[in-house]
Amino acid sequence: MNKTELIDHIAVNAGISKASANRAIDSFLDAIKNTMKKGDTVTLVGFGSFAVSTRAERTGRNPRTGETIKIKKTRVPKFKPGKALKEAVN
Repeated sequence: MNKTELIDHIAVNAGISKASANRAIDSFLDAIKNTMKKGDTVTLVGFGSFAVSTRAERTGRNPRTGETIKIKKTRVPKFKPGKALKEAVN
């Protein structure tokens, strides 16, 4: 399912226009992004948690030259599914 299909699904199930569903989805995604940008966690009970994790600095290898390089530490988004979501999928 892509974003357009999700918008259609929400519009039909909620009985709202596609434009309203699009604004709702965009607002939802912005809230998650802005919260994670601050380093906070978004928890949706039963669905899962969106969090930020820090990946430590490490050494790697340039595949083209074989040269050893330093890879900077970075923050990465993580998602941990909730119990209800795990059960729904299985």
